Amino acid sequence: MQEFFAKEFYHNTIGDWGITLLIILGSVIAGKLLYWFFGSVIKKLTAKTKTKIDDIIVDMIEEPIVLALAIIGMWYGLHRLDFPEEWYTFMGNVYHILIAINITWLIARLVDAIIGEYIVPLAEKTESTLDDQIIPVIRKGLRSVIWIMGVIVALNNAGYDVGALIAGLGIGGLALAMAAKDSVANIFGGIMVFTDKPFKVGDRIKINGFDGTITEIGIRISRMRTLEGRLVTIPNSLFTGDMVENVTAEPTRKIVLNLGLTYDMSAEKMEKGMAILKDIAANNNDINNDYLVSFNAFGDFSLGILFIYYIRPGSDNLDTQTAINLEILKQFGANGLDMAFPTQTIYNIGEK
Repeated sequence: MQEFFAKEFYHNTIGDWGITLLIILGSVIAGKLLYWFFGSVIKKLTAKTKTKIDDIIVDMIEEPIVLALAIIGMWYGLHRLDFPEEWYTFMGNVYHILIAINITWLIARLVDAIIGEYIVPLAEKTESTLDDQIIPVIRKGLRSVIWIMGVIVALNNAGYDVGALIAGLGIGGLALAMAAKDSVANIFGGIMVFTDKPFKVGDRIKINGFDGTITEIGIRISRMRTLEGRLVTIPNSLFTGDMVENVTAEPTRKIVLNLGLTYDMSAEKMEKGMAILKDIAANNNDINNDYLVSFNAFGDFSLGILFIYYIRPGSDNLDTQTAINLEILKQFGANGLDMAFPTQTIYNIGEK
C-alpha cells in the first residue's frame, strides 16, 4: 500500500494527490457546516434584534463566504503540489478572477437586498408612480455597473491589460452599434416612456393588438398582463412607432344602449319608458349626470330608444352595466313595456 501511494503521477505522488483532494473536500464540508451554522444559529440571533440590516447582511454573505472557503481550500491544496511554473501562473490568474467575482457577487447581493428592503417600500408609500417606475431601472443598472466593475477588476488583477481590451472593443464599436440598433431603439423608447409618461405601471393600455395592464416598465422592455392573464413582453421601441391607447386614462366609459319597444306602444308608454331610464341613471352613483335618453328611431320591427350614459372613473364597468340592465329589465317589465324582437306578419289575400 505504501508503494502505491509513493508512485508518481504528473510529478506528484498519489499520496500527495490524495491529501490535496482531502483538503479540497474538507474545505467544501467546512463551507457546508458554516452555511448550516449561519442558518441555524446566526440568523436566529439577528432575528431578535430590532434592525433588519444585520439580517440582510447575514443572509447575503453566507453563500459568498462558503464559496470563499472552497476557493481557499483549492488554493492551499493545489499549491502544495509540484507543477511547472506556467501552471502556477495560470492558477494565480484563475484565483484572482474567482476572488474578485466572489467579492462582486457579495456586493451586488447586498446592494440589491438593501434597495429591496428599504428603498422599494418607501417608493410604494409615495403618491407618485414615477419612482415606482424608475427604481427597478436603477436597481438593474446598479447591478450591471457592479458586475462590470467587478469583471474589470478581476481581469486587471489577473494581469490582463484592460485598457487594451477596451480599446479593442472600441475598434469593433461600429459593428456592435449596427448589431445593437434594435436595443438602442428600445432604450430610447424606454426613455420616452419615462419622460412623456403616456402610461404608468398599473394602467390598462391597448397596443399592437394587445389589451392588458402594465406590470413593469424597464429601460429596454416593458411587460403587460393581458385580460386573458398572459404575460406579454413588449419592446419599448413599439411605444415610439405605434399608437398607444391608455384605457385607464379615459375620464369616463361611454355606454351606448339601443332599446327597441314593440309597435303597439302608445306615446304615453314611450314617454314612461324614457322617464324610467332617466330615473335609473339619476339614482345610480356609478354614472355621471350627463346621460342622454332619446326616442330616435322607427325601426323595421321596433320603436327605438337611445340611452347613452357614462360610467365614472374607478367604478367597475361590467358591474355597473349589469346593474343598469337588470334595473331596466325589472322596471320595463313592471310597467308593461315589452321589448321587441324581429317579427313578420303574413297576410293571406286568397287566390284569384
